[in-house]
Amino acid sequence: MTNPPRSNSLRAIVFDLDGLMFNTEDLYQEVGRIVLDRRGKQLTGDLVNEMMGRKSHVALQLMIDYYALSDTADALATESMEIMFELLPQQLSPLPGLMSLLRSLESAGIPKAIATGSNRVFAIHVLQLFELQLRFDFILTSEDTSRGKPAPDVYLLAAEKHDLPPAEILVLEDSQVGCQAAVAAGTFAIAVPGGQSTEHDFTGVQLIADSLEDPRIYALLDLPLNE
Repeated sequence: MTNPPRSNSLRAIVFDLDGLMFNTEDLYQEVGRIVLDRRGKQLTGDLVNEMMGRKSHVALQLMIDYYALSDTADALATESMEIMFELLPQQLSPLPGLMSLLRSLESAGIPKAIATGSNRVFAIHVLQLFELQLRFDFILTSEDTSRGKPAPDVYLLAAEKHDLPPAEILVLEDSQVGCQAAVAAGTFAIAVPGGQSTEHDFTGVQLIADSLEDPRIYALLDLPLNE
């Protein structure tokens, strides 16, 4: 296990949401399978990789183009959210290490935020299911920037809202597209891949972590383990 370059200047943290904090990437894939099955199509690994980490409408347009579907992105978004909101109460769960990391950050007084490609209604609903919304300084969603990941905009905005230079922001991301955005913004980017994203290219990140429980994340922030 290779240790990352140590930084004593990390002053805040920004979390991605889908596939990083919660198992929503798995649920999105289930939704995609249902949507495509209704149309006699299959969700492929290549399509999942293309869609992962992108704004909802961009991802759905990729699906439309991939299979030359007659649907609009708006129609697929409505259908997808209906299916997703049916799945969430039974299947949504935080990923390993999330709650412990949040408690440790709060004990240390380290500011934290979320930057997601999901829309605000969905993001807030997911957070409210685990009473997490008010534990973050701010939440950036797809409505807050005109360009989604892999453009750096959302992480540049996060640094601005934290009132810190990007280099002092630690970003946790699970996807290639998200990490590209974090690296392009000049943040201290850490990849935490899982499932399909373990095959992604994370060129430029400071560390590829095993999970949110990885002790190297704690070491970078001078946090005690098992808080």
